[in-house]
Amino acid sequence: MSTALVWLRRDLRLHDSAALAAATAEAERVWTVFVFDTTILAPLPRQDRRVDFIHAAVADLHARAGLLVRVGDPRQIIPALARELGVDAVHASHDDDPAALARDAEVAAALPCPLHTCKDHVVLERAEVLTAAGRPYTVFTPYKRAWLQRLRPQDVAERVVRAERLVRGQDALPSLADLGFEASDLSPAVGRGEAGAQALLADFLPRMDRYDETRDFPGIKGPSYLGVHLRFGTVSVRELVRLAQSHSSGGAQTWLSELIWRDFYHQLLHHFPHAARLPFKPEYSAVSWDDNEAFFEAWCRGETGYPLVDAGMRQLAQTGYMHNRLRMVTASFLTKDLGIDWRRGEAWFAQLLLDFDLAANNGGWQWAASTGCDAQPWFRIFNPVTQSQKFDPEGRFIKRYCPELSHLDAKQIHEPWLHGGPAPIVDHAAARERTLARFAVVKKDQSL
Repeated sequence: MSTALVWLRRDLRLHDSAALAAATAEAERVWTVFVFDTTILAPLPRQDRRVDFIHAAVADLHARAGLLVRVGDPRQIIPALARELGVDAVHASHDDDPAALARDAEVAAALPCPLHTCKDHVVLERAEVLTAAGRPYTVFTPYKRAWLQRLRPQDVAERVVRAERLVRGQDALPSLADLGFEASDLSPAVGRGEAGAQALLADFLPRMDRYDETRDFPGIKGPSYLGVHLRFGTVSVRELVRLAQSHSSGGAQTWLSELIWRDFYHQLLHHFPHAARLPFKPEYSAVSWDDNEAFFEAWCRGETGYPLVDAGMRQLAQTGYMHNRLRMVTASFLTKDLGIDWRRGEAWFAQLLLDFDLAANNGGWQWAASTGCDAQPWFRIFNPVTQSQKFDPEGRFIKRYCPELSHLDAKQIHEPWLHGGPAPIVDHAAARERTLARFAVVKKDQSL
């Protein structure tokens, strides 16, 4: 009787799971395992919302499918477990983060059986979408066109899991305390496990057709809020694409574009792993950033004096979530108004974001800082006041996270310093001139 072990990582679900489908198609008895990786957990704060979210998803799979749960270093645990169970193969889904690739290579070398990995976290990956010259795309619009042309029904078809072949393990579920953590303030609205993802999806579907009209306004319910579920795989990206394809509205097509952006950033990290730590465009290494710790700390606390920036930063600190428009606004402010290295902001978001994903976080920050591929031009600098007036015109979102401004009306709230409030930490017009001068080294290089 053939047997297999499925190592779950970024795919914490039973439905439409590529690794589970592959294993249960080939083997008659299939165990599943999740490893709380202590090499990742060790440096995290003891009340980490992501650990809370993962623990809830793992607990759900433990109850429903008898998921084996281990704590330690998977480079030792997975080979040892494969030997203990005597399986013929180990299955897992791809993870293209550089550290994960190195980990998986070590696991594969130590296993007594083959390690089979498959695509699951994205729709089209790695070298599946290339230019006519066989090169990776570095501009989104032609990538999207090629992605849509390359897409086949099988790319988004449900991966059917033969649940009757899953073997229920007998492992006890470690508590958060057993892992060295405490319960966090993770909001119930985030949703837990597959059921939580499906509840959010059901809530979003009636709103999908207006997504293009509502997505940029943080004060209204526009996004799907499924980012963390995509990050940890409690929902299938294929399912989301199928749903987007089933609607012809502008909102559905805009939402589909956002899912394609996600694939775009992942294939960039695969082809250009240097971007995880360096500017995607090497010439931008010549840009000299400021090292103003007081400014950086004020940005982190949401105390810059610019209401929309501050509201966005406080939303992140208080909830672990930040609206996508505000990710662009706050990143632009840090790099273009405060002149601080994008890598510091990227690291801060990585520490706090529930849906932190290296490829998307890095891509977004390099876009805002103008150092990435297909990035915002370096001379385009968001004005934090006009962004506030345009995307939170009534100040509804600002008042939620900056209650000290609640006494101001819709016109006053975007520039409170004109109405008795303290001056912001920098003057935007002056900061803009400094940024143009800062990037002059790039302009000079590009003119040669």
